Amino acid sequence: MKSYTVQHFLPAQAAQWNAFIAQAKNATFLFHRDFMEYHRDRFDDYSLVVTENEKWVAVLPANALDNEIHSHQGLSYGGLLVLPGIRTADYFAILSGIGDFLTAQGFFKLHLKVLPRIYEQTFSDEMAQALFVMNAQQTRSDLYLVVDKNQPYQPNRNRKRALKVAQDLGIEIKEETQYDSFWNEVLTPNLQQRFGVNPVHSLAEMTQLSAAFPEQIKLLNAYLDGALKAGCVLFVMNNVVHFQYSSGTDDRMDTAALDVLFDYVIQRYHPTHHVSFGNVSEQNGMKINQGLAYWKESFGAKPIVQQYFTIHLPQAHLLDAL
Repeated sequence: MKSYTVQHFLPAQAAQWNAFIAQAKNATFLFHRDFMEYHRDRFDDYSLVVTENEKWVAVLPANALDNEIHSHQGLSYGGLLVLPGIRTADYFAILSGIGDFLTAQGFFKLHLKVLPRIYEQTFSDEMAQALFVMNAQQTRSDLYLVVDKNQPYQPNRNRKRALKVAQDLGIEIKEETQYDSFWNEVLTPNLQQRFGVNPVHSLAEMTQLSAAFPEQIKLLNAYLDGALKAGCVLFVMNNVVHFQYSSGTDDRMDTAALDVLFDYVIQRYHPTHHVSFGNVSEQNGMKINQGLAYWKESFGAKPIVQQYFTIHLPQAHLLDAL
């Protein structure tokens, strides 16, 4: 039987970590250390590395909080990241070893944000089986709307009508690298007015991240007669494009600037990428924002779920029976 060693990630291993992430079958650039560590002052990093004879075979991006472990709370999703060739039995053995390691460290719960399937490079449902075997408790389920790259792009009549308005007005779309105008004039005021919140990333943080990942983070703005009317920030993965932020000015319904911006992105990346419109759930998945859901569905987006679980770590030994 193979022998695995579980250890804490060390900052000196950043290059090795990043090289592993580039090979993993279920990882995106969000797990790159340069992305994870832009907000390292907010989290007590407790990421783990699993080796077999000193070869890296798995990593777990994580942080500790109140004597419990979380798949990293600074990221949208997480889980056990593994190489493409890993055998199912080895996956379960690694996860069992992580459970033993964390239990020995005095932790008894792991809170997991499951990676949505659209981000996987190949079939990778081992975690779903493991969660069942470990009697993990599901604590949340969010509904995301996604334009499927394997299906024709078909906006409905309302969207087509809006796109005609934008075309007649002459909305111009530009890819830009300066985030100030969108952040200060559109996104932040809109979020403050509608929800009383600020963007998750500050302007300085987004500027830093976009400079570090110019091919993965892109800003598109829509203009009418030189005036900024809407913008969006995209996270571009191997097979998914995700709208991280999108917002328009108060007259966005009249100009259809946001409509044409979304259409432009879909036309640009479909059918090589799924286009993720993001979450439409509220109250831990117990309520759907129907207006937001309808608007996204009007572009032909279909639902997927992101699930959250709590694993009682002593239960990880149940994987040994597999």
